[in-house]
Amino acid sequence: MTEWDRPAPFCLELEVRRADIDAYGHVNNAVYLAWLDRAAWAHSAALGMPLERCLELRRGMAAQRIEIDYLRAALAGQRVQVGTWIVASDARLRVRREFQLRRAATSLARARVDYVCINLDSGRAARMPAEFVHAYAVPSS
Repeated sequence: MTEWDRPAPFCLELEVRRADIDAYGHVNNAVYLAWLDRAAWAHSAALGMPLERCLELRRGMAAQRIEIDYLRAALAGQRVQVGTWIVASDARLRVRREFQLRRAATSLARARVDYVCINLDSGRAARMPAEFVHAYAVPSS
């Protein structure tokens, strides 16, 4: 079995649906983006920052840069694990997540997403509230 790239990932398991498949017979690259987003939201909720709390605080983490390396195709009916980690935070504006997508013994993709904290009313960058700083801190090894 392929090991995780980093220890103790937050994991989300998904089943590839027929609607995820493109004309080439494998998961469309846009679906991978949606999976990253689902995993990030689920992890944020597990860290104490569900969508509802972000809306109350009027702050959110918006993707600023996304890099994905596609390694292998995923096919309809397969189970995919999406692992994610908080790997960097400046405790002011920016957080970086890494992701690894895998199926059984195979890594399917790796991704890195840089996020910036925004004010949900203005859409502009804004300092992270203390709850974000705490939730999105890089775990000590």
